[in-house]
Amino acid sequence: MSDVTCVGIVIVSHSPEVARGTADMVRQMAGEEVPVAWCGGDPDGGLGSNVEAILEAIDQAWSEKGVAILVDLGGAETNSEMAIEMLPAEKAAKVVICNAPIVEGAVMAAAEASGGASLQDVKQTAEEYLAA
Repeated sequence: MSDVTCVGIVIVSHSPEVARGTADMVRQMAGEEVPVAWCGGDPDGGLGSNVEAILEAIDQAWSEKGVAILVDLGGAETNSEMAIEMLPAEKAAKVVICNAPIVEGAVMAAAEASGGASLQDVKQTAEEYLAA
């Protein structure tokens, strides 16, 4: 995916349905040029999140411009942090977790990313929703 020019978006939810629905909304509102991936639920099909699925989602949404992760609850954030720590340093430096509501933040982040914004601008846009 070396031709990707937009920051990628990863949705991490404790619920697979929430993650999938949020990703679908992002794609419909921001377009297909923004790489979007999602993961949700624990490996047994229950509520939760897991590091391996987050790593796979980061790979699916990877862009040289970086990846913004949006999470729903503390466990998803903790597992996302662990996933980032497992990445090679040069890749980890291009992945951020946004402190924003998962649905609204993801839509705002993707809209910003679709215009070619930097990773920091995408993160800031997603997080501005909390300040409003």
